Amino acid sequence: MSYDVIIRDGLWFDGTGRVPLVRTLGIRDGVVADVSSGPLDETGCPDVIDAAGKWVVPGFIDVHTHYDAEVLLDPGLRESVRHGVTTVLLGMCSLSTVYADGEDAADLFSRVEAVPRQYVLGALQGHKTWSTPAEYVAAIDALPLGPNVASLLGHSDLRASVLGLDRATTRGVEPTDAELETMAARLDAALEAGMLGLSGMDAAIDKLDGDRFRSRALPSTFATWRERRRLIKVLRKRGRILQSAPNVAKVQEALNFFLESSTQFGRRRGVKMSLLVSADAKSSPGAVHVLGPGTRLLNRLLAAKVRFQHLPVPFELYSDGIDLPVFEEFGAGTAALHLRDQLERNKLLADPEYRRRFHRSFDRRKLGPALWHRDFHDATIVECPDTTLVGKSFGQVADERGIHPLDAFLDVLVENGERNVRWTTIVANHRPRQLDKLAKEPSVHMGFSDAGAHLRNMAFYNYALRLLKRVRDADRAGRPFLTTEHAVHRLTAEVADWFGLDAGTLRRGDRADFVVIDPAALDDSVNEYHEETVPFYGGLSRMVNRNDATVVATGVNGQVVFRAGEFRDGYGTTAKSGRYLRAGTGATQYPATV
Repeated sequence: MSYDVIIRDGLWFDGTGRVPLVRTLGIRDGVVADVSSGPLDETGCPDVIDAAGKWVVPGFIDVHTHYDAEVLLDPGLRESVRHGVTTVLLGMCSLSTVYADGEDAADLFSRVEAVPRQYVLGALQGHKTWSTPAEYVAAIDALPLGPNVASLLGHSDLRASVLGLDRATTRGVEPTDAELETMAARLDAALEAGMLGLSGMDAAIDKLDGDRFRSRALPSTFATWRERRRLIKVLRKRGRILQSAPNVAKVQEALNFFLESSTQFGRRRGVKMSLLVSADAKSSPGAVHVLGPGTRLLNRLLAAKVRFQHLPVPFELYSDGIDLPVFEEFGAGTAALHLRDQLERNKLLADPEYRRRFHRSFDRRKLGPALWHRDFHDATIVECPDTTLVGKSFGQVADERGIHPLDAFLDVLVENGERNVRWTTIVANHRPRQLDKLAKEPSVHMGFSDAGAHLRNMAFYNYALRLLKRVRDADRAGRPFLTTEHAVHRLTAEVADWFGLDAGTLRRGDRADFVVIDPAALDDSVNEYHEETVPFYGGLSRMVNRNDATVVATGVNGQVVFRAGEFRDGYGTTAKSGRYLRAGTGATQYPATV
């Protein structure tokens, strides 16, 4: 029988961590039919990829995206797929579009994820045909998907659908016993439909959009642990996962996740948990030394299954003025972000009383954990009407003017128009030595790209390639910290196994999700800054990664969808390659050899 695709003579990594071998892969009917040490018969094969000198690896799995609205408007999800991602997870950080109506879902999603509300609302009003999880799964699966998609149910979505968005975001309001049971039943229905689990958010910095309840915290942040335990009980019964972001200001809150994950206390089954953190944050330089050992110790003592999502590259943020989620940490920052009109914002930023409030909250936050280091000497202006300021930090401007750095920051915004000043800083993962340690730390797993969100703030669509470059460069320099096969395993099969996905390996009989990589093109282009307009978001210019020479080809379900910098005809519109991956459909178990 002929093959649909042959990948000839590439260095093949199967995803399990085994040593790579030069092999030729024959793909038929979406499955790896043969892995051969010699040539395969190419007669009748319409697509032969010469992979000599290239790496052939399983498609990367992005376990933390916010493509929930974008997938409805552009199901190809090109910015991920062009960098070798073949499976994405939706429904993170308590946000999904399963139960909440269009207006509620837009209010939940837009400000938190920095996507213009009008387009989120338009996507839902134009495409939301479902009212149940089973209908949602069917609707997503019916799209002309580029990559495979799996998803979680968001706790904020669930809570708002039962309590109403007003009650769900009112302090002191708890669900009645009947309402709590309704929430549990709706979660169970989502798991029955094939969703992977539940996602939450404990940190109260994220705020609602819209006009009705603008600037209130997300519904899930109001949930008590009584409510969470009831929902975790459903996950435990089904053997599904919880993703969340703990409130780092409350140690007991983080400990609760370990306790609820545990198989002790008379439980026969634990709950896998995937928690979101900045592993090596500048604001807490000592935390990285505790995170790994502390997590491993608690997991061992409590027989728990907790891991932390880790972005394996420097966490670089950009901001247009004050439009950055880290400012929600400060009451004064939230007050400014509450205002959508630029003139009103500029007037507020110039107000002396407002500045006094900002100073008080800004200085007070230095006493506890925070997302942002709050060092304006480490915040560089990259675009500004006053071109003499470009390349300077706000701290330098403050020194030159003899004023407090916060005042210099606010002055520059007011003088130039708040949204006209673009600046950048690195908030975490800035120390190469710690990044090397975290890359092999078993208590973290690779993820956290936030693809599809924070469109003007960051771009980590190619984080997998960037990790592979660091591994390759370190090996060449004679200071290896991770083998390439181990890195591939961490980016593919390891996370697939943790989340219960039938993905991540590229062996005979596996679904043929693959990436062909040119290791010679793992160069400085992976770190370059690019912007690209987004037609379905009204021409918004968003940050992207564009190092297309690195990925020779991306294949999803045996179809070559991206090759030599181009997508195939009909990609994401009339041609379908991806599918919805339902939980419990046979994630492959294997002994990882790493």
